[in-house]
This record gives sequence, structure tokens and C-alpha cells, in this order.
Amino acid sequence: MDGAEILRLEHAGWASLCQGTGADFYGRLMTADAVMVLSHGFVLDRDAVIASLDDAPPWRDYEISEDRLIEVGEDTAILVYTGRASRGEGAPAFHALMSSVYTRRDGQWRLTLYQQTSVPDADHYQ
Repeated sequence: MDGAEILRLEHAGWASLCQGTGADFYGRLMTADAVMVLSHGFVLDRDAVIASLDDAPPWRDYEISEDRLIEVGEDTAILVYTGRASRGEGAPAFHALMSSVYTRRDGQWRLTLYQQTSVPDADHYQ
């Protein structure tokens, strides 16, 4: 399994969200039965993800850190990482722990499940 390929796909997804092309990118990447479990409490199927990204403002920048690949089998991998993104000045930054489950179908890695868990600001605990 090529972990670098999985990480490249994740970066390509974030880049598409910064460029405003996320609906097209995730429409191609997600399996027909894929879901995204988002930090604000929504579970979106592939069609809902595409619709929501059509109207989403682009991110200005993003960062992936502490990435870890878990090989579940020959054709399944889970990428776990810390993600940060911002839309610009005045907009709150987004910071979450993220998991992406990829399944190889017809020789191509496809996104089956994406999940976010928000990380509260340090001020939250003070």
C-alpha cells in the first residue's frame, strides 16, 4: 500500500476546497455509499456533500499534521490526522481531528467515510 498516495489524495481534497472545486473533486472521489460525519453534528451522504460544497465559501489555507496511516487490509486504509483551516481574517479558524477511510475499487482509491472531531481552543478550558 502506498501511504503517500492516500496522503496526496487528502491534500488534493483540501486544495480543491481552497479553490472552490470541492463539489467536483469529492463527487469523483467518494463512493456512491460514502458519508461524511461532520463536527457540527451532520451526517451527509455523497449527494448532500456535493450540494453543500457547491455553495461553500473556499478555505484560504489549510494544514495537515500528525498524519498516521492505518492499513486495514490490502484494499482499505484509514488516514488519521490533525487538520487546521481558515477562511481569512475575522473568520474563526477550524481545528479538528480527522479520519478518512479509503477503499480501492477498480484499481482506484475512493473515499468511503470521512469524520471530524472538533478540537476546542485552549481558552475553552480556562
